[in-house]
Amino acid sequence: MLEHLRALDLTDEKGFLCGKILADLGVNVIKVEPPGGCPSRRRPPFWGNEPDPEKNIYWLTYNTNKKGITLDITSMRGKEIFRRLVKTADFVIESFAPGYLDSLGIGYVNLSKESPHLIWASITPFGQEGPYRDYRYEDIVVMGMSGTLYQTGDADGPPVHMSVPQAPLHAGADAAVGCMVAYYHRVKTGLGQHVDVSMQQSAAWFQANAVPVYELNGVILRRAGAFRAGTSSQVPQRQVWPCKDGYVFFNVIGGRTGAKTLSALTAWMDEEGMATDFLLSMDWDSFDMFKVSAEVMEKISRPVGEFFLRHTRRELLKGAVARGISIGPLFGMKDLLEDECLLARDFWTGLEHPELGGSIIYPRMFIRASLMDCSVRLPAPRIGEHNREIYGELGFSEAEMEKLREEGVI
Repeated sequence: MLEHLRALDLTDEKGFLCGKILADLGVNVIKVEPPGGCPSRRRPPFWGNEPDPEKNIYWLTYNTNKKGITLDITSMRGKEIFRRLVKTADFVIESFAPGYLDSLGIGYVNLSKESPHLIWASITPFGQEGPYRDYRYEDIVVMGMSGTLYQTGDADGPPVHMSVPQAPLHAGADAAVGCMVAYYHRVKTGLGQHVDVSMQQSAAWFQANAVPVYELNGVILRRAGAFRAGTSSQVPQRQVWPCKDGYVFFNVIGGRTGAKTLSALTAWMDEEGMATDFLLSMDWDSFDMFKVSAEVMEKISRPVGEFFLRHTRRELLKGAVARGISIGPLFGMKDLLEDECLLARDFWTGLEHPELGGSIIYPRMFIRASLMDCSVRLPAPRIGEHNREIYGELGFSEAEMEKLREEGVI
């Protein structure tokens, strides 16, 4: 859909996803790394637990469908070449500290004068302005300052940080959306814009339910672990339940949907002789989860929990689908790779990685579109893999490229 556009991706791990989304949509994304490779390549984990910049799992995951070149943008020659590259581009995506590229004379302020059509996306921990703009990035810090860690973990325990960095993914996705909004504006006006993305702000939207819960119920959401937080009854309501081989997600809710679900679950339990007299006598149509007492909640939760423990995740999923009950198994990656639904939808695909001696399984696409196949097409680029192609387009000869390599420019 966007194959007529080009993006220069100068990001580290804070912004990889933005370029990947644009590349999946067809944009010709060129990953620009310093000679020797992006520092993000040297952070674990690595494929096969073998430290190698070409085997960095985060790099391999979030840089598919991109081409890659090396360029020292701090050198005089590198700045000159970068300016030439920018004139061929529609987007520049970067995640340097605020003001860094401006200090080199190749930031948005300078280059937008030369290319008024340019769309520039900056992804930083706390935005381009404000009291925190110069604070350094660590995912746990950004997630904590977004308010997310206030809600993660058990009620009587410390906050729990998600193992895979989340703030870069929210910020990268928001930056891609910002680029598309700016592109729509450019189609109408011919002018580019500066898209300023704060990772803290993006992460804060991730737990945006905290705001309406307070405004509607007067409740400040806090850590609740396996239980549901935010109901005005203040009675713990379990939503993550242990089962025979792991955990499932199930909410006891009221209203028309809740009545249908709880009636069907009670009938299922009764088929197996596990429905209590209390459950069978309940008028689910009048059940109000916001007014339920701790005693009633216990009489519901105890037999439901015992029923779940008798079954595996897949047994509960199969029975729930057949009966129209909302029960979700909590799967790990191995479970997802074997999931019948995802396999039937051709969700996964393999990409060959000669440098790894085999292939890696990837999610095939993030959207299905009628205008193009948004599947993963290219593996993440190796260091300087497309130097010859891209610099050849700029008119550099083989001899000139070799000299630039010797000088450490590319």
